[in-house]
Amino acid sequence: MKPTGAQPVYLKTWESGSFPEKITAAFRILEDCTLCPRGCRVNRLLGARGTCQGGYLPTVASYAPHFGEEGPLVGRYGSGTIFLAHCNLLCCFCQNYSISHLGEGGEVSFERLARMMVELQNLGCHNVNFVTPSHYAAQILEAVPRAAGMGLRIPLVYNSSGYDAVPTLRLLDGVFDIYMPDFKFGAAGPAAEFCGAADYPEKAMLAISEMHRQVGDLIIDKDGLAVRGLIVRHLVLPGGLAATREVLHFIAAEISKNTYINLMDQYYPCAGVAPRSRLGRRVTREEFATALDIAREEGLTRLDKREGPRFIRF
Repeated sequence: MKPTGAQPVYLKTWESGSFPEKITAAFRILEDCTLCPRGCRVNRLLGARGTCQGGYLPTVASYAPHFGEEGPLVGRYGSGTIFLAHCNLLCCFCQNYSISHLGEGGEVSFERLARMMVELQNLGCHNVNFVTPSHYAAQILEAVPRAAGMGLRIPLVYNSSGYDAVPTLRLLDGVFDIYMPDFKFGAAGPAAEFCGAADYPEKAMLAISEMHRQVGDLIIDKDGLAVRGLIVRHLVLPGGLAATREVLHFIAAEISKNTYINLMDQYYPCAGVAPRSRLGRRVTREEFATALDIAREEGLTRLDKREGPRFIRF
């Protein structure tokens, strides 16, 4: 299947010769790493590892067409997901604990990462979807122009936890057509308790604002496929621990009421969650119905609708 639709933005950046400057700036950050809000300040170029445990080369857990993502990404042939190992947020309830916390996978060269993108395109995938990319932004920047030179022509998706640094995102301007951040917590307390990141709400708000500045509201083509824009995910947690009202109010008031949102109800206790903790149960139907009501009250109507089992990264 050949790529169709508008030309992805990274091709314009590649043709303009702007990638080398971006790559140099990104790897300079790795010398005293502040690539994400953790600001560990380790020299990853010399092998040091911070909170995320990411090194110089990217670690990939798996790559394949994925049919459990949002409808406009999946289409007929799937979203081409590349699951990157390790994570800069490290939620205790992560459903992919072996990947995010234990680093399941293997290091690959920049050339191999580029070939993975092209292989996914050759399988018919409608996009290349980098899952948990925040701590590997520099490595992705190195690989993208290589992939473009190999014939990559489909959109790139930045599928992150939302715990992203604005200076890093600015280096990605002109590279990603689709940003798909989580907005996990609207309050500092739960973010500190479950992720060790009390500044998560503040950083996520800044990051999502920058993402929207770059790509705007989600554009869907005549075939129902995402072409460019912002998708925001929000996982509803039991007992209102995600501060859903605060999250949705921010999106409606500060981003756009036309934001495409995936409100998710599939939380379940796993990984490091103790059975008797506040996260030790599933979300009730009533709790999820309340989240939907809040979205309507805020004037948010572009909600992702899918049926059947769904697999998501948390």
